[in-house]
Amino acid sequence: MRLSRTARTVLGAITVLVLAVIYLPLVIVLVNSFSTSKTFLWPPPGFTLEWWAKAFTNAGALSAIATSVLVALLATAVALVLGTLVSLALQRYRFFGRDAVSLLVILPIALPGIVTGIALNNAFRTILDLRLGLLTIVVAHATFCIVTVFNNVIARLRRMGGSLEEASADLGAGLWTTFGLVTFPQMRSALLAGGLLAFALSFDEIIVTTFTTGSGVTTLPIWILDNLFRPNQAPIVNVIAVVLVVVSILPIWIAQRVAGAEAVQR
Repeated sequence: MRLSRTARTVLGAITVLVLAVIYLPLVIVLVNSFSTSKTFLWPPPGFTLEWWAKAFTNAGALSAIATSVLVALLATAVALVLGTLVSLALQRYRFFGRDAVSLLVILPIALPGIVTGIALNNAFRTILDLRLGLLTIVVAHATFCIVTVFNNVIARLRRMGGSLEEASADLGAGLWTTFGLVTFPQMRSALLAGGLLAFALSFDEIIVTTFTTGSGVTTLPIWILDNLFRPNQAPIVNVIAVVLVVVSILPIWIAQRVAGAEAVQR
């Protein structure tokens, strides 16, 4: 289908407008991180690197970054194991309730974060009698990180089929040998992409974290929220926000590159 010149111009203008609405605020945050103003004054009266130096020596911010990285790594590890096992079970086997299990696995990513947060908070504090802390945050993040791994892995398993695994079994290979030499190499890039997306999703999560964190445990998004309107903290918050954006974008970009490279090879 060929579009007229007017239609292409209109679509182009709409595209530019939508991208501007999405990304212009991020550009403003980036520019403000170099502003000499101690507030969110716009336009900036001048530019300085002072806030970047202070941000990377701020004990609270550095501790929050370390906590977010640790939580994201642990949640991603849990998601990779459980998401892969569920994918293999649902794709390779037929059993009663299979569709219901598939729906329940995907459901956490579709539920509003505040609903998930309240439900997990009640479960941890009243049913399990757990003290809110690092463990509860990891478990909470893993509930929705599993979905990203599951979606990537099950899509790969559907494309793979089972012929190579059956051939491996016919040649005498056991279950684990087949998995290690046949199944895993074919789904390795899907695991990488799912893990990177899960890490990015966990790293900047704030709603569920708010309901499942305890005293003394502060992730980076929580730190930003707590310091956003404190006196003289606005420039440092802008710097940390830029770091958060970069750390969130990189895994997604790498995942896309991995998926694109594999599509070209196929």
